[in-house]
Amino acid sequence: MTMMWGQGELFALASKEEVQRTKFLLEKYKSMMSLIQDFEKHQADLAQVAVDGEVARRIDNEEYYANKTANAVILMEKQKWVYEEYKFYTYMLRRAHAIIEEHEEREAVELRYFNGFSPQKTYHHLRKLGWSERTIGRRIDSGIESMANSLKIMGFFERKSDF
Repeated sequence: MTMMWGQGELFALASKEEVQRTKFLLEKYKSMMSLIQDFEKHQADLAQVAVDGEVARRIDNEEYYANKTANAVILMEKQKWVYEEYKFYTYMLRRAHAIIEEHEEREAVELRYFNGFSPQKTYHHLRKLGWSERTIGRRIDSGIESMANSLKIMGFFERKSDF
């Protein structure tokens, strides 16, 4: 018995939207990691600021509430939810990256997104290997597509998310 997706595909291919979502998440990878590390390091401080600060009076941009303690709990829960979502996203991106078959694609994606190199710095670094700018661009694009296909098979895009 085999698993089937869509129109009878054994190995589902990511749609253009899923490839774009993968690229979007890769572009946010470094900032997600920074927020994860900051949350882990300063979770107690964030909770205290939420209780003491004026931000706890206002849950959304328009409404003010008198119960700062209850609002602080809601704010802390939102922060924890974002933290958990970011951990999941970064974990899944790393998994998909680890199974890119082509070493060159994996290396290009690693430098560009996980190491946070700018496009120019990525091109400069990979030109030392004799790659042209177009080759580098194709390898990055192909690596992102490979990751999106893996994420699709893992069910990543089926998961409900508010992001």
